[in-house]
Amino acid sequence: MKNVFRQGPITSEFIGNSIHKHQSKTSIGAHNIFLGQVRADQIEDKQVTAIEYSAYEEMANKKFHEIREAAFEKFELTCSHIYHSIGKVGVGEICLFVFVSAPHRKVVFEAIEYLVERIKKEAPIFGKEVFEDETHVWKVNN
Repeated sequence: MKNVFRQGPITSEFIGNSIHKHQSKTSIGAHNIFLGQVRADQIEDKQVTAIEYSAYEEMANKKFHEIREAAFEKFELTCSHIYHSIGKVGVGEICLFVFVSAPHRKVVFEAIEYLVERIKKEAPIFGKEVFEDETHVWKVNN
């Protein structure tokens, strides 16, 4: 089972390398990518500067594997990859990278939405929103 977690933000170099590795797979006709980025939300007059992610990693990796396998059963995918940050991720940085590939384009749009919605609802990942004054609150997914 694959470890989906990356320490800190997911870099553009990591994303680019992931895309580059798929160029040799000539049965692929379409890719789709979802990038989750930390927002500078305003909560009760405080500005979010980062999110500190934590997880029950073994349980979360199992859940990500289950979600990914369900997507392969539901859609005609060639590849599917999920990466999530653990640790502190600053505003404007990437915390979730979901990447799917398939022979045809329609499938990748449907699969991305399916994967992201299940991840947001089911993955045991927790985030503390960190404010400018270094105080924090548990993040509520929406």
